[in-house]
Amino acid sequence: QLQLVESGGGLAQPGGSLTLSCGTSGFRADYYAISWFRQAPGKEREGVSCITTKDSRTYYIDSVKGRFTISRDNAKNTVYLTMNNLKPEDTGVYYCAAETDILYRLCASQPLESEYDYWGQGTQVTVSA
Repeated sequence: QLQLVESGGGLAQPGGSLTLSCGTSGFRADYYAISWFRQAPGKEREGVSCITTKDSRTYYIDSVKGRFTISRDNAKNTVYLTMNNLKPEDTGVYYCAAETDILYRLCASQPLESEYDYWGQGTQVTVSA
C-alpha cells in the first residue's frame, strides 16, 4: 500500500525558508504524480505544486511561483518542497498526496483534492514574526 510521510514543518519568519519532505513507499505503478496541498485555518485545502515521476514535470500555483521549488530524489523515495521568501499567508498545514498517472494527465494544472487517493498526515507551517 502506498504510504506518504511528511516532515520539515515549523515556524519561520517572513522572508525565511523551510524545506518540507515527503517520504514515499509502496509505489507499484510506473508513473505517479505527487503534489503538495495546504490548508490555512478556516479555508479549504488548495493544491500548491505538483511533480510527475515520468519526467519531473512540475506545476506551481501563481502565488508561490518563484518562491517554492518542488523536487524529487528517486534514490531516497522522497519529494521535497523548498519554500523561500515565506509570507504569513503561506501559513497552514501542508500535505503531500500521490496518485497513479498512467495517462500522464496530472500536473498540467492546479492539483485538485479529488484527483488524489493517497495522502500523508500533514505538517504544520507557521510564518510569523
